[in-house]
Amino acid sequence: MLDISRDRVPTLKTTRDLIDRLASWKINQFQLYTEHTFAYLNHPEVWAKASPFTGEEILELDAYCRDRHIELVPNQNSFGHMHRWFEHARYAPLAEAPDGFDFPWGDHSDGPFSLCPIDPGSLTLVTGLFDELLPHFTSKTFNVGCDETFDLGQGRSRAECDRVGTGRVYVDYLRKVYQAVTERDHIMQFWGDIIVQYPELIPELPRDAIALDWGYEANYPFDEHGAQFARAGLTFYVCPGTSSWNSIGGRTDNALGNLRSAAENGLKHGASGYLNTDWGDNGHWQALSMSELGFAMGAAYSWAWEANRAVDVPRVVSRCVFDDPSGNFGRVAYDLGNVYQALGFVPHNSSVLFWMLQWPLAQLADYREAVSPETLHAVLAAIDRALAPLQETRSTRADVDLLKREFELAGWMLRHAARRGLLAIGAPIVAATDLDRDLNAIEREYEAVWLTRQRPGGLSDSVARLERSRRDYTA
Repeated sequence: MLDISRDRVPTLKTTRDLIDRLASWKINQFQLYTEHTFAYLNHPEVWAKASPFTGEEILELDAYCRDRHIELVPNQNSFGHMHRWFEHARYAPLAEAPDGFDFPWGDHSDGPFSLCPIDPGSLTLVTGLFDELLPHFTSKTFNVGCDETFDLGQGRSRAECDRVGTGRVYVDYLRKVYQAVTERDHIMQFWGDIIVQYPELIPELPRDAIALDWGYEANYPFDEHGAQFARAGLTFYVCPGTSSWNSIGGRTDNALGNLRSAAENGLKHGASGYLNTDWGDNGHWQALSMSELGFAMGAAYSWAWEANRAVDVPRVVSRCVFDDPSGNFGRVAYDLGNVYQALGFVPHNSSVLFWMLQWPLAQLADYREAVSPETLHAVLAAIDRALAPLQETRSTRADVDLLKREFELAGWMLRHAARRGLLAIGAPIVAATDLDRDLNAIEREYEAVWLTRQRPGGLSDSVARLERSRRDYTA
């Protein structure tokens, strides 16, 4: 499953190229995670600036996938993650929390996020989307999302949640979506993160719905959740991820631990599928190539766990992903993806270097107690070591020059993050004016590289996050 809703929407050629490579690893299902990036004819204002996939393109991709024995599964989030819709006056009245809400981790959002489940208009909206979207696919499976409904019970449904319980309100809405999906002769997939919080309600879910148990840390409880779904007799997939988002260069060891655990525990508890996911949170700063190690190893572990659980990952990735018999390209991807560990501590679902580039300098000052200048100098050295073999690769991929450019850009961004961190903790090695020039150059290269594989929609939003950090240097 490829996220196409956090700024990066791939070109048709990029998508076809990815499908070819996935087919070579026997991947048999592909999804494009969609919030607002399908060109719904009845909702043009929502996708106007997003360079979305059109219906004609989806029809073409559906046929392309079928020719390669891949099922292209429709995907449209239908409860949470609707904030792009609420930016427009036409949809704002359907929001659960129009005045904002609190995230579970303590941050506050000033705007809405989820549909109000007790508003009949919410179901009317999403069923209208289903009627536009589904005819473009031959698959009879449909992922309706319904994850991360953070604001549920904090707005218009508060009284009802207080009366019958938040879990009950969630399940009642999910069952209405299920009915709409089955009326359209499809099998519903839905993200399982909310229902696992209410294990007593799992047995009430329809047995022909497919729960998607997602979790992206190496220690995610696939074992515990798999046992819950299995006891309830509910069909479920395990859904790990590539760990490349919120990282720039990847998080190799976490990704491998997460992918392995999903395979091992999915087999243990009878999961019917393994959906490997790739996300683009907070600007989708990682290039697609940063995720290919995770794509390939997810295929390896899910198809042949015992044969591949201890495989030499850099060697296999070099050969099977980057078409490089020398082993160097796989080593570069593996080692650059492990630079995140050089700081000595790892935040949840992300890397410190990512936040050093994204957060304001004033906020980074909080790292003074946790990060030393010596550690950041070690990070700079680790980046250089990781990228050193890049020019010794012997890849025969047609896009080898672009691959190298993407890895070099990732290294450049990570170096800048480390130097920015040194400035933030009071141990600068370059002046703020030099960092300003460096980040300006990074932005220009970032834009150029983006447009080689992605459409222009979303680029300005992604670059705006870099530009926001750059303003710190001239403040």
